[in-house]
Amino acid sequence: MQPRYLERCRRFLPTLTLGLAGGGLAYWCQLPLPWLLGAMVATTVAALAGVPLQSPGKGRQGVLVVIGVMLGSAFTADMTGEVAAWGISLVIMLAATAVMMIFSVWFSRRIAGHSWETALYAGVPGGVSAVTGMALSSGADLRVIGITHAVRILVLLVAIPPVLQFIGHIDISNASVAASQWLWMPDFSDIVWLLLAGVIGVWLGKRLHLPSPLLFGPALVSAALHFSGITHAAVPPLVIAFAQAVIGISVGVRFAGAPVSEVGVAMLMAFIQALVLLMLAIFAAWAGHWLTGYSAAAALLAYMPGGAPELSLVALTLGIEPAFVTTHHLLRITLLVLLLPLLLRRLVSNA
Repeated sequence: MQPRYLERCRRFLPTLTLGLAGGGLAYWCQLPLPWLLGAMVATTVAALAGVPLQSPGKGRQGVLVVIGVMLGSAFTADMTGEVAAWGISLVIMLAATAVMMIFSVWFSRRIAGHSWETALYAGVPGGVSAVTGMALSSGADLRVIGITHAVRILVLLVAIPPVLQFIGHIDISNASVAASQWLWMPDFSDIVWLLLAGVIGVWLGKRLHLPSPLLFGPALVSAALHFSGITHAAVPPLVIAFAQAVIGISVGVRFAGAPVSEVGVAMLMAFIQALVLLMLAIFAAWAGHWLTGYSAAAALLAYMPGGAPELSLVALTLGIEPAFVTTHHLLRITLLVLLLPLLLRRLVSNA
């Protein structure tokens, strides 16, 4: 390993320890989604308190590959009929996304007073990594965009357990892994298939220029392997818990260097916007459940505005139709990335 890489790992170790401690405490308290929410809350509080934290950096990229492989394992051969019936739900998701986008841009522009560029990129319901990269070449306020997306994901993840309990269809309390299952590991051949899915998936994702290639590339390859019946390999619970903790940390550290006293208004605006978007997602989920018969819980995670890795991981952890949720987020992010330049030109020309 290169000395510089080892130094980054060493600097990240205290942040990782804090996140794992938060996740472990949440698990001990038998809270829902303990490793994700515990790590996220612990690092968010520390970041807002001014504690110097380090981003996972390339560690998060590796975790995205793991999550992609895990998500692909949800696509099994007996899903053929279900996949064909997802059309109506995908249309509902796109309609809900359009409504969310219109509200977010209007709110950011008219209420928060941001520029059209900032309003558009901050209002995109998802794809924070791709959106931030696209915003670099514009006149958008990157700090507002980052805060808006970070607060939105934070609000959505914290809201998931009570909202799922409210709408029913799932018992969060029974979703945790038993202590006896933590040390389970797949056999050697399954490990090889999982590694191949990750390596080939990263190459394919970059080759096809997929949005979030490290997530969706491995997901596609893993889905093909599992859907065809070539392998039924599963990722061990210990790896899943670690992935949740790193994703939770990656959300929390986004607030580092953003003291509430200086960016309080931006955070308040982002919080209000996130609550409205959450309400829209709940309404769309009920509509989707009524029209298609799909679980309202699955529809909610599929329609929620943002955080494809986070929300797909929640669906996988809780066993809420992860293939269904992942497919919706992949379609949404792909279309948004393709349409954003056109929308920006239209907004600026009409301003």
